[in-house]
Amino acid sequence: MPTLEELTERIRAAAASGAGLSRSVRLDLKGEGVIHLDGAAVTNDDRPADLTVTISRADLVALGKGQLDPMRAMMTGRMKLSDMGVAFALQSEIQNLFSKAM
Repeated sequence: MPTLEELTERIRAAAASGAGLSRSVRLDLKGEGVIHLDGAAVTNDDRPADLTVTISRADLVALGKGQLDPMRAMMTGRMKLSDMGVAFALQSEIQNLFSKAM
């Protein structure tokens, strides 16, 4: 499984290739760190964002690879979203980004 640094670098490379997001997103990896995305900028800074996704690193990788269904992850509590409206608005952008990152 990729480390926090490896995940950050993969997401950074995908965002730099034009798959950046139109709103800021904070990935809270449940005590393993944070990945903050703001357009094409990707850091491990713990800053506020339009959307916070709380998910384990293993589940984030599984989600990115299509091995974990996002709806099932939310229904079972494996993933929590701070704002469902923003999450739905960013859904296609996030899928595009993660298809390039994983």
